[in-house]
Amino acid sequence: MTPLRSLFSASLLLLPAALAAQSPVTLTLGGAARLAAAQSGASSVARTRIDQADARVRQARSLLYPTLTASAGENERNQNTATFGFAFRDPSGKPVFDPNGQILPAVKVFDFRGRAQANLVDLSVAAKLGTVRQQVRVAQAEASGAGDQSAALAAASYVRAVRADAVLAARTADSTLAAELLTIAREQVQAGVGVALDVTRARSQLSQAHAQLIAARADRDRARLELRRVTAIDPTAPLVLSDSLMALPVDDALPTADAGTRLALTRRADIRAVAEQQRAAERAVSATRLERLPTLALFGDQGAIGGSTAHLLNTYTWGLQVSVPIFDGFRRDGRVQEQRAQVREVDARRRDLEAQAAIDVRAALLDLATARELMQAAEERLSLAQQELDQARARFTAGVSGNADVIAASLGINAARTQVIDARAAYQSARVTLARAEGTVTELP
Repeated sequence: MTPLRSLFSASLLLLPAALAAQSPVTLTLGGAARLAAAQSGASSVARTRIDQADARVRQARSLLYPTLTASAGENERNQNTATFGFAFRDPSGKPVFDPNGQILPAVKVFDFRGRAQANLVDLSVAAKLGTVRQQVRVAQAEASGAGDQSAALAAASYVRAVRADAVLAARTADSTLAAELLTIAREQVQAGVGVALDVTRARSQLSQAHAQLIAARADRDRARLELRRVTAIDPTAPLVLSDSLMALPVDDALPTADAGTRLALTRRADIRAVAEQQRAAERAVSATRLERLPTLALFGDQGAIGGSTAHLLNTYTWGLQVSVPIFDGFRRDGRVQEQRAQVREVDARRRDLEAQAAIDVRAALLDLATARELMQAAEERLSLAQQELDQARARFTAGVSGNADVIAASLGINAARTQVIDARAAYQSARVTLARAEGTVTELP
C-alpha cells in the first residue's frame, strides 16, 4: 500500500471520531441547569463524599461480624530459674536448681494457631452502624445541594449568555442604522442638499456603534466561555443556545409567598441536609449512651504446638466474656455532652435555614414583580424611541433638518434597547433565583 493510500485510509478511520467530537451541544435554560447538576466539578466532588460515607458503613458493619486470624510462629528461648522463683527439690530435699539461679537450656517451640472472636451482644455497635448509615443520607443530601448550587450557577450563566446575545443583536442593529445614516448623508451632500457636517456626524456615530459592537461581541464570547466552564462542556464542542432572551417566558404564574415557602421547606436540598445532620447527631448521642451497657463476646482458638514440626499436639481455648463498663474517668459523659451541643448547633442551623428560605422566596417574588413592571416601562420607552427615530429620520431624508436629531434619536433607541434587555434579563435571573429558593432549579424548562 502506498503512503498516500495509507494516509487516506487512516483519515477515513478517524473521520467518525472527529465528527463526534465536533457534534454541537444544544442547551436550554433548564438543560444547562440539569447538565451542571450532573457533571460539574462541584457535583462530582460531592458525589465522592457519598462513596466515602458508604465505605465508612462497611467499616462499621465489620464490628458485627466475627474476626478470624491465623498465625504460625517459631521461637526459641532459655530461662533463668531464679527469675520465676523455681525451688524444686529432689526426694532427698536437695535443691534441683541452684538457689542463686541457673540458665536452663533453650527450648524451641513451633505454634500454628487459628483464632476467632465475635461480639454476641453489643447494642452500641448496632447504634453506631445506624449513625454511619445516617451519615450516608447526609452525604447524599449534601451532594444534591451541591448539584442545586451548580445548577443555579449554570442557569444564571445561561441568562447572562442569552443577554449577551441580545446585546450583540442590538448593537448590530445600531451599527446598521449608523451605516444607513452615513449613506443618506453622503447622498445628500452629493445631491447638493446636505452639508459635510452631517457626514462627519454620521461617521462619528458609526465609529461609536462599531466600538460598541466589538465590545458586545467580546462579552458574548466571555459569557459562553463561562457557561462552558460551569456546565463542564468541552471547550472545543460547538455550543448552541436554543433559547433567546426575548423568547424566554415572562408571563409565569407566580406562587404566593406562603406556597413558595412551603415548597422550599420540602424541596431545598440544604434544608434536607441539615435535617439529616440533626438526625445523625441524635443517633450519635444514643450510640454513646449504649456504651454504658454490658457486652457479651465469644472467643476461641485452636492450633498445634510442639518442640518440632514432627511432634505437634492440638490445643484449644474458648470462652464467653462479659464486659461491664464501670468508670472511664467521665470520658463518655464528656462525649455525650459534646454530641448534645452538636445537636443543638445543627438544630439552630436548621431553623436559620428555614427562616432564610422564607426570605429568599419573598425576595425572589419581589424581584420578579419589579422586573415585570420594569419590562413594561422599558418596552413603552422603546416604542416611543422608535417613533422618535422614524420621525427624525423622515425629516432628515426629506432634507428638512440635519442629522443631529436622527443621531440623538438613535442614541435614545440604543439606550431603550439596552433597558429592555436589562429588564428581561433581570426577570429571568429572578426566575432562576426563585427556583433556587424553592429547590426546583433543575426542573426549569
